[in-house]
Amino acid sequence: MNTQIDIPKGKKLNKYGELENLELTAEDWIARWEKKHIGFHKDEIHRLLQKYLPNILNGRKQINVLLPLCGKSLDIKWLHDQGHNVVGVEISKTAIEDFFTEQNLSYTQELVPEIPGAEVFKSSDHRISLYNCNIFNFSSLIAGKFDGIWDCKSLVAINPPDRQRYAKHMTTLMAEGCCYLLDSCTFNQDKIVGPPFSVPQHAIEDLFGQSCNIQLLESLDALTEQQISWGLDSFIEEIYLIK
Repeated sequence: MNTQIDIPKGKKLNKYGELENLELTAEDWIARWEKKHIGFHKDEIHRLLQKYLPNILNGRKQINVLLPLCGKSLDIKWLHDQGHNVVGVEISKTAIEDFFTEQNLSYTQELVPEIPGAEVFKSSDHRISLYNCNIFNFSSLIAGKFDGIWDCKSLVAINPPDRQRYAKHMTTLMAEGCCYLLDSCTFNQDKIVGPPFSVPQHAIEDLFGQSCNIQLLESLDALTEQQISWGLDSFIEEIYLIK
């Protein structure tokens, strides 16, 4: 019996056995959240955020922090509990609603006049604001610029042709003195169809080096059973501080 799937041009078979666009669209990400195909979500606070939060703060307290492509990350609530104001941007409304439900937080919901079709979900104390919109439509005119950014594998989820645009866009959201903590990864991209996408150090330098100072804080072996199941035998996680 022939079980080979005919994959149309411009499509790929994802890790869940379903057809997606080679370059993921907003609709593809929304569908993943609705189907709970979210193996990238972690039910824990990122230990490297905990370790390197002082590098984001740089001696400051109660700062405004941006989490791009935030999903329902537990890091949002953790940063809030540390006393900071947290803004997230996420294309999936399901992810945002799940966050508030799972964290048992009451919220308000309102339209964002500057972005047609976008909504913002705010915690009752107004210190968590999650914007349901495309990251490229979110500008400093919406919520100002940020003292800190926690990019937890957001860059590595961006389609490679959009990577330069993403990096440039992120720098427009950085206030003076902003400390941008970036979680990236390096692996043999030939062995898997992303996301995630491998973004090695030379690519980080090409993306941010002309306008920012870049410091590699840590590089570690992060190979798990999940990556091994993808066919990888090496997976290096790298944490950068960008100023």
